[in-house]
Amino acid sequence: MIKQILTMLAISAATPSFGQDAFKRNDIYLEAGGNGLFGSVNYERQLTKQPGIGARIGVGFYTEDTFYLTIPVGINYLFKLKKERSFIDAGLGVTWVRVDGKLFERCYVSSREHFVDFVPSIGYRRHTLRNVMWRVSFTPFANKYTALPWLGASIGKRF
Repeated sequence: MIKQILTMLAISAATPSFGQDAFKRNDIYLEAGGNGLFGSVNYERQLTKQPGIGARIGVGFYTEDTFYLTIPVGINYLFKLKKERSFIDAGLGVTWVRVDGKLFERCYVSSREHFVDFVPSIGYRRHTLRNVMWRVSFTPFANKYTALPWLGASIGKRF
């Protein structure tokens, strides 16, 4: 009798979860532009069990005449849209930048200097049925040298 009761409890506890898509809370993605400024690899974790607040960290680099190392860190909030698995992605981030040489055309940075960019963002995010995440964002940035409008595009895997 006890085995039957325990079996029934186990079945009734598991049944509600069968028809549901589990919300994947982790993303790893490549970003062109965006918070990493040039290009970056990022990890993001949703801090809630449903779309809501999340945190991200990444690392990026760029080299032309000089070498740039970037470390973007930020928080974001996913606002669910009516279309399933579509979101407005709003966030605020900071990006630590290490640079040797010239930064853009109008600003000169002495060698081996570092600074911080402040990067607000707003964009559209989509999660596919195959656990792919993609996003396009407007990500202007400001630092002690300049403020510029900027864009970003991301694609990655959800798990």
